[in-house]
Amino acid sequence: MKTLGLIEVILYVQDMDAQVRFYRDRLGLNVSYPQELSDYSQEFWVTLETGACTLALHAGGKHRLGEDTPKIVLGVEEIETARQELLEGGVKIGEIRQAAPGVLLCDGRDPEGNPFSIEMRT
Repeated sequence: MKTLGLIEVILYVQDMDAQVRFYRDRLGLNVSYPQELSDYSQEFWVTLETGACTLALHAGGKHRLGEDTPKIVLGVEEIETARQELLEGGVKIGEIRQAAPGVLLCDGRDPEGNPFSIEMRT
């Protein structure tokens, strides 16, 4: 399977506002979505620019080992073909689902159980 490279790392967080302030104010990353809020505590999904890869903060983390670990997301041009190639190669991967408008993805785990996704943006 050919990917478009690492496009996203998802970090599950408990305190969204504190995490946004840390990555934005302390580490200097620019918030790409949603922009210019004074309080991010009610947000479920916040993305920050890191160059070629996006850091996505996902609310609801509960410190569950293997569940709330960072997830890498690899971009693909054709998700159905990429998923089929992974299945044929013995990789266990879930069904394709729409995560957001224009975003199709499916989730899998590496040999040590770390989560990853492949994603196609339409």
